[in-house]
Amino acid sequence: MAALRRAGVLGKPIAHSLSPMIHHAGYAAAGLTGWSYTRIECAAAELPDVVAGLGPEWAGLSVTMPGKEAALAVAAEVSPVAAAVGAANTLVRRPDGSWYADNTDVVGMVEVLTDAGVRPGATVTVLGAGGTARAAVAAAGQLGARAVTVVARRAAAAEELRPVARAVDVPMGAAVWDDAATHLAADVVISTVPKGGADPLAATAAWRPGSVLFDALYDPWPTPLAASAQAAGCRIVSGLDLLLAQAVGQFEHFTGVAAPRAAMAAALAASRTA
Repeated sequence: MAALRRAGVLGKPIAHSLSPMIHHAGYAAAGLTGWSYTRIECAAAELPDVVAGLGPEWAGLSVTMPGKEAALAVAAEVSPVAAAVGAANTLVRRPDGSWYADNTDVVGMVEVLTDAGVRPGATVTVLGAGGTARAAVAAAGQLGARAVTVVARRAAAAEELRPVARAVDVPMGAAVWDDAATHLAADVVISTVPKGGADPLAATAAWRPGSVLFDALYDPWPTPLAASAQAAGCRIVSGLDLLLAQAVGQFEHFTGVAAPRAAMAAALAASRTA
């Protein structure tokens, strides 16, 4: 009998998470019969105690909102990218029982944007200034962006992303939300705002055909912003694309084997259809 190995996703709320379907499909396709993956409802303040109470069979944890900053504090070692972003979405159990923190959101964003045709020298606009925006700024730096503009409702929130931009060596400007529509003509627009937050921009956006919109949302889909961009001839990347890409990175961290991407993608597509 295969040794029991466990992984899971921490967050609050967490019942909606599609991660268990993706990871279980990966286990099945890779022949990892002793593996399971579950959801754990966990607020940020609860995360240290929850992690400390996990037994040695736990190989790794996916961390979603609101615990990505708290995840850094429980790690004995933090990857350079997670340190730059100031947040971790991945905790990996090391042989000595300690935890290693990484951020596969950044790697995932780089992957899906590269697949969409983004190349070094692009201009990037980031809508929003929360945790996903931090990953977006870091991804812009790794993509070799010429400049990134953060559009936020609060100027102070945008300024909090400057250390991320400095860490990845990308020039950053800030803009107020009332001027958001004027910044949608960038080579790449990354929307990280909550559901409905960017909807009003769809009516006034002056999209540039051939540019890329990455909307981190995926339910409902398409968002009004994505629909308007697609109608204007933009290339579209959704939150589902990122969900798969970051899960592939986590799967390989946790198991140490190559992720069966096709099977994981098929499971994600099937869960959305259902």
